[in-house]
Amino acid sequence: MVMSMVVVGIIGGSGVYSVELLSGVRQEKVFTPFGSPSSLLSVGEFGGRRVVFLPRHGVGHSVPPHMINYRANVWALRELGVERVLAPSAVGSLRDEFRPGDVVLPDQFIDRTWGRPNTFFDGGRVAHVSMADPFCPELMDLVYDVGLGLGLSIHRGGTYVCIQGPRFSTRAESRMFRMWGGDIIGMTLVPEVSLAREAGMCYLTIAMVTDYDCWKEGWRVTAEEVVKTMASNVEKVQKILTKVIPLIPEKRGCRCGEYINEALL
Repeated sequence: MVMSMVVVGIIGGSGVYSVELLSGVRQEKVFTPFGSPSSLLSVGEFGGRRVVFLPRHGVGHSVPPHMINYRANVWALRELGVERVLAPSAVGSLRDEFRPGDVVLPDQFIDRTWGRPNTFFDGGRVAHVSMADPFCPELMDLVYDVGLGLGLSIHRGGTYVCIQGPRFSTRAESRMFRMWGGDIIGMTLVPEVSLAREAGMCYLTIAMVTDYDCWKEGWRVTAEEVVKTMASNVEKVQKILTKVIPLIPEKRGCRCGEYINEALL
């Protein structure tokens, strides 16, 4: 069977370490100018689409968020022809209305990371890429409509606060992020999202709420709490991916691939 030209990348976050729905899976080792990706990439087919899967934290969740080679990961996906990226991610909630078990599709982010290589343009050529609207509106429409159709508690829009990790926030920090307008909090969005933009890719985070961070009275986020909620969240993500992947159109109707052309000096 001839595979479609549509190539979808899935970057699996905490709890999403494989994509069982793929057929004809083969493992690809990709060499990049920035070193090795988090793991081998799994390439298969589903719904008439070629799908490339990469676990963000590596096999067995062995790579912490601040040590992920984001540049190698995104470069490797692009080398295999990926233009659209769906990125499931575990997050904490900074709002009462975003409850554990909910799915959030953020439309903005605040970067609180440091020391992470965050661009492909380190010299020789300079690029100032626009991140005013960081996420692909076409992918957001598709995922949101599918989520509603599945009867999920899904929220369209919200601000993702990306912290350095691997530690969780203090209560003071958590309250501050709420004052800033943050809605969810995680450790892996940046620089993944901006590198995808530099690579001309469409990118969408599918954020799975696991906890209320520590701003909420009576809550103290722990790794055990996150893992407990994660199992049901992963099932929801698998259902979303099963419905969304076949719906992704061959031609992009967004501007995600054009921003890098405007950025180069």
